Amino acid sequence: MTYDFCIIGGGIVGLATAMELLQREPSASLLLLEKETTLARHQTGHNSGVIHAGIYYQPGSLKAELCKRGAEATKAFCREQGIPFEVCGKLLVASTPLELSRMEALYARSQQNGLRVERLDAAELQRREPNIAGMGGLFVDATGIVDYRQVCEAMARMIRKAGGEVRLGTKVTSIAESGDDVTIGADDAHWQARKLVVCGGLQSDRLARLAGVKIDHQIVPFRGEYYRLPATKNNVVRHLIYPIPDPDLPFLGVHLTRMIDGSVTVGPNAVLGFGRENYPKFSVDLRDVAQYATFPGFWKTIWRNLGSGMGEMKNSLFKRGYLEQCRKYCPSLTVDDLLPYEAGIRAQAVMRDGTLVHDFLFADTPRMLHVCNAPSPAATSAIPIGSMIADRILKPA
Repeated sequence: MTYDFCIIGGGIVGLATAMELLQREPSASLLLLEKETTLARHQTGHNSGVIHAGIYYQPGSLKAELCKRGAEATKAFCREQGIPFEVCGKLLVASTPLELSRMEALYARSQQNGLRVERLDAAELQRREPNIAGMGGLFVDATGIVDYRQVCEAMARMIRKAGGEVRLGTKVTSIAESGDDVTIGADDAHWQARKLVVCGGLQSDRLARLAGVKIDHQIVPFRGEYYRLPATKNNVVRHLIYPIPDPDLPFLGVHLTRMIDGSVTVGPNAVLGFGRENYPKFSVDLRDVAQYATFPGFWKTIWRNLGSGMGEMKNSLFKRGYLEQCRKYCPSLTVDDLLPYEAGIRAQAVMRDGTLVHDFLFADTPRMLHVCNAPSPAATSAIPIGSMIADRILKPA
């Protein structure tokens, strides 16, 4: 049998793409392959669970548009599928005069993006969040929280209901494109598909090379380390609490996140990972390290970001340094409040010249589309990202 579509990757982008293709082509045959025995095992299942509103992104950019559309689409999908979510709002807190000036620039950007954002002075910030200290803040009321693993399970149910197949525990070991189709192999099993979409996340560059696609980037893993607060501190905040981010850095800083189960997490930081899928601290995959260590762009990136990287590593090694990132805006926290919580790993695409890829990166062939980089907030934006991918794959030759 030759399938009309094959999707590699059971994270939220792959699932949203499969769902969209079947909605547009109800009679199509579709196969989704995932190497893990559960869906959303990696980036999707290890993120903060935030439905972002899109305050950070350049006005008019694709990321800003997809995030705004994605937030509404995610909430609508959750309502339709009966998935618990909460629109609790987010407070971005300025702790220094420099952050206050950055806050004003962020507020101006939010207005250009058409978001409803309130400026708060220190007194109003204290009134709304008695345990939070700052010189001012921005309140984004549209930000929400959800368990994206539940979203993925619901997407998989819809795919199966529409006639698609979802195969777990199936690691792709070969991809060969011909004039008529693409042959996908997993050990002794083989499938043919007229079109292939690869949403490989942390393994996206390897899958592209496996398919013979020429790429000029490398995936470098960055660990986002989290802690959780004790249950006695679950009411320490009413909203999500974020610092004002440094616009020169690709990460948003350590924040307090209310989770949909009622708990509160602290994090993440951003440190170099020693394995693409190695979640325990100090766990190493020598193949992964050797691969990025021999890539010239890696060392250029490290050199450019040496100062911030060393600071992040220091805070990773010493819990008190990590704590100080939180105490800037939540001074009541103590080192004993930082309890263990599983880390996440982010797939950061790095170009050969050392440039960090912050936008979408695709690699096309006549019968394949490789999603080489789907930037944060990909989980929030997954439904319109799936629509965008479907536009590309269904475009007439």
